[in-house]
Amino acid sequence: MGAEKKSKLVVLAIGGNSLIRDKDHQSVEDQFEVTRETCKHIREMIELGWTVVVTHGNGPQVGFILRRSELSVQELHPVPLPSIGADTQGAIGYMIQQCLANELRAAGLVRPVVTVVTQVLVDRDDPAFQKPSKPIGSFMDEAQALKHKAKDGWDVREDAGRGWRRVVASPLPREILELDAVRLLVDAGVVVIAVGGGGIPVIRNAAGDLEGVPAVIDKDYASALLANQLRADRFIISTAVERVCLNYNKPDQRALPSLTLGEARRLLQAGQFPAGSMGPKIQAVASYLEAGGQEAIITSPEFLAKALQGEAGTKILPG
Repeated sequence: MGAEKKSKLVVLAIGGNSLIRDKDHQSVEDQFEVTRETCKHIREMIELGWTVVVTHGNGPQVGFILRRSELSVQELHPVPLPSIGADTQGAIGYMIQQCLANELRAAGLVRPVVTVVTQVLVDRDDPAFQKPSKPIGSFMDEAQALKHKAKDGWDVREDAGRGWRRVVASPLPREILELDAVRLLVDAGVVVIAVGGGGIPVIRNAAGDLEGVPAVIDKDYASALLANQLRADRFIISTAVERVCLNYNKPDQRALPSLTLGEARRLLQAGQFPAGSMGPKIQAVASYLEAGGQEAIITSPEFLAKALQGEAGTKILPG
């Protein structure tokens, strides 16, 4: 992107969990309903004059496909994890494409909406491959888990007393391989959906060819990398809360309208942002700002437009 940009660019990361209202509403139609609501807020961003690139998580959806694969293994071949990543990029991208296109048409806005199935290069020597830590798929008893370990080479571990699960590596994203295609589409005025689920993790093998690996890339880290490489004016992480809070869920909880990067890092080190909730989002924002990003925002879907106008969300700035 260069000085010729006609409007400001925002990369918006929405969570895979945010497409599922609750455990009783997990069907595809239920997910469509939530996606329609989210796309209303994306449309509001576009109406404000922003060029939007959408990224998304896929954790629950990957779990659904893995479970289907487990249940049908007596009749059908199992689906490799990189292919599952591609499947979810297509399915979730389709939902966002359709719902956002309908929203834009109803508002009289002419914008093509396209999903790019995105591969993200990771380092085959990333230390994460030596310490798989990301749980995926359904819970098992110990006997099932050890059988998969012996037969399929899975890494497995007990998960907080709830049963055993498969764990895979979560390496850092190094390069978005379809970046040039995404940039061309953005420059042509297309609303692009990319790096779904953090992207399909691939390595270059000894021959220099690309090869998928059974891993999961954090979608916020991959989204931050995309925002940097597109030189986005804003990077937004959409989550369950309007603002980042101190002492979250405690009597003295306090919402933060703004933070500097330095303040965010100090609060992270002080334990204010746990690893299982806000911590990875703050770290992804830090990676974006440290690489030259201008401004990041964390907020919930219904406040996206207001956050871009400085009226909601937590704004995080360099410094």
